[in-house]
Amino acid sequence: MQFHNKSVLVTGSSRNTGLGIAAAFLRKGATVFLNGSSTESTAAAAKILKSQGFEQFIEIPCDIGNPAAVENMFDRITQENGHLDILVNNAVHLGCGPSFIETPLQLFEDVFRTNLLGTICVSQQAAKTMIAQGHGGTIIHIGSNTSTRALRNRVAYCTSKGGIDAMTLAMALDLAPYGIRVNCVAAGYIRTDRWETLPQQTIQRRRQNIPLGKETTANDIAETVLFLASDAAQNINGIRIVIDGGCSAQHLPADVDC
Repeated sequence: MQFHNKSVLVTGSSRNTGLGIAAAFLRKGATVFLNGSSTESTAAAAKILKSQGFEQFIEIPCDIGNPAAVENMFDRITQENGHLDILVNNAVHLGCGPSFIETPLQLFEDVFRTNLLGTICVSQQAAKTMIAQGHGGTIIHIGSNTSTRALRNRVAYCTSKGGIDAMTLAMALDLAPYGIRVNCVAAGYIRTDRWETLPQQTIQRRRQNIPLGKETTANDIAETVLFLASDAAQNINGIRIVIDGGCSAQHLPADVDC
């Protein structure tokens, strides 16, 4: 799969999964719009990519929860590159908090502003851009298996990821007439920098409860995103691919299964 002459926007690509997706597209020849929520975070990601020998990217910081800022971001995309072929909606608010009855309304609003409203705003602008170009495009949401297998004390996050599943289906129908495909990659445990602070015992217990015994990596997600964005997937629309090592297949985790 090659993406020469393709332009890609990856939201939340300043670190972890998003940065891995951005690097994967760069390796395949794409021009990447590198997005973080601040100038500082985006610049830090750019420094990492440059140290790896990548140069074909454009820094484009933007808080996607701000509709006006999103419009400005797309004005700049048009000015800088003239076209957009692929959007990867990766930016996320993790919504870690207390139990449902103790979760403040403000946390729900903050999570939904990024995970739902932000995804909607960016997707609308991307779709308008792709339609104006006249040759279709691809939108890929990064979802989560928590939309169907909830986590404790994460009700805002889980709810938002359920919305991403529904949004994938509805957008796939509305945008299909324009040749724009919309799909979702739903991950389970993802190896991010937060894992570096976990006790080894916790990491091993997590792995024990993954049927394949291995947490999802940024590369796992990136490879699936590349496939969905490629011509090899040109008739795939409105699907949700789960990458969780088999967690969604099991009724009970290994340490309590009998």
